[in-house]
Amino acid sequence: MSPSPAAANPSWFQRFLGGVERAGNALPHPATLFALLALLVVLLSGLCSALGVSVINPANGTRVSAVNLMTSEGLQRMITELVRNFLAYPPLGISLACLMGIGIAEHSGLMGAMLRWCVLKAPARLITPMVVFAGVMSNAGSEVGYVLLTPLAGALYHALGRHPLLGMAAAFAGVSGGYSANLLVGSVDVLLAGLSEAAARIVDPSYKVNAVANWYFMVVSTFVITGAGTWVTEKLVAPRLGPYLGTAARDELKPLGPAEKRGLAAAGLAAALLTGVVLWGVLPADGFLVSRAHPGFAHSAFMVGLVTFIFLFGLLPGVAYGLAAGTIRNDHDIMAGMTDTMKSMASFIVLAFFAAQFISYFNWTNLGIITAVRGAEFIQHLGLQDLPILLMIALVLFAAAVNLLISSASAKWALLAPVFVPMFMLLGYSPELVQGAFRVGDSVTNIITPLMSYFPLILTFAHKYDPRVGIGTMIATMLPYSITFLIVWTLLLMAWIGLGLPMGPGAPLFIAR
Repeated sequence: MSPSPAAANPSWFQRFLGGVERAGNALPHPATLFALLALLVVLLSGLCSALGVSVINPANGTRVSAVNLMTSEGLQRMITELVRNFLAYPPLGISLACLMGIGIAEHSGLMGAMLRWCVLKAPARLITPMVVFAGVMSNAGSEVGYVLLTPLAGALYHALGRHPLLGMAAAFAGVSGGYSANLLVGSVDVLLAGLSEAAARIVDPSYKVNAVANWYFMVVSTFVITGAGTWVTEKLVAPRLGPYLGTAARDELKPLGPAEKRGLAAAGLAAALLTGVVLWGVLPADGFLVSRAHPGFAHSAFMVGLVTFIFLFGLLPGVAYGLAAGTIRNDHDIMAGMTDTMKSMASFIVLAFFAAQFISYFNWTNLGIITAVRGAEFIQHLGLQDLPILLMIALVLFAAAVNLLISSASAKWALLAPVFVPMFMLLGYSPELVQGAFRVGDSVTNIITPLMSYFPLILTFAHKYDPRVGIGTMIATMLPYSITFLIVWTLLLMAWIGLGLPMGPGAPLFIAR
């Protein structure tokens, strides 16, 4: 994501981004940085423990103290759970499993043929809004956007003759920066609503918060984020990146040949058959993919095991394409495709090892919980009780700041909801409004924090096109999205409050005190 060498007279903002990039890239290698951060957490745990740092957990009323890892027990835990930390790192298994299937699609030629078909059929001016919109919508499928859409967007832009990292930035902005927006109700809606309802019942034991509590607001947010992401991509990021001067090969935009057309037809048939099997399993109430304990699509084996189906939707159409097009002759070719993909993931595996240790140590020490609760206490003392717009802006900014340290939306809301929801209810603000404001802040800074679980994976994808890309380059590239999303999404929230619109079906902004 190097800046354009042709930028002779950069604006003050571009110079600022250049400074961010240089400062960030002056940091050690990302893997070394995570190792140093893990060491820092260990040292801070000893200091905070010695100072008696603690808070009351608002979720259950228990006291949470800083846990000292600079003890024999702490040392033993770091030694004995090192491998467990690595294997339990969420993006590791998800990414490797998905990319093995996608690797077959790429190795067989299916991915290249599909990209050329898309580029030849779709108007070039619509590519960026399509990528950002697809990123936002991919959130309904949990982490699928990170491992599937981001590298695909890079390859798509490369095929168009544009900077491939521009496509990756647009996709990453939609997937992660627009995390809470969607036209559909997803698992995150269900999870956050449950936490909000539990917190609301501290004040009103009969209060209900349903999964569509923020649906109206998030539907409008989807189009706002798509428009903002498109504008940032074309007006700010594209001029800074300039033309791609790297050496990564790209697919020529020549018409598809007869073998490729046969392959695409076979791949389409395989995908259609697999889709039919999935629908057969999830549509009937007693379908073989429907959970008996938790009926419904959201809890079906398809949604819970989405990684498996991403693997299959890469593997089966990829094999079908290869056999029909003549690019796959036997099982050795299939395994070669998977192996080649795993070779490209070697640097990510190294990054994941150290990142997993850091995140585990951070959780063990309770430093994240302590930071979040202390910040919430600060918000309580700002004295903005009768200024709803300013109060919500403060909540958005606070959630955005905490998100730099704790990336999990559910983990943060489990801590913050018991503080903010009852407090704001007593001031006349609905849990649905509070939850919506939190979700805005929780999304916009995902793309600029290296502590976000999938940040190392995005770096690994970027290295395919530019091995020099570092943490600073990534942050400088994504910072315009983060700032713009924060501004426009907060303005939308302010307008929403000013117009008195409900956040969702049966979800008012205010309640009786």
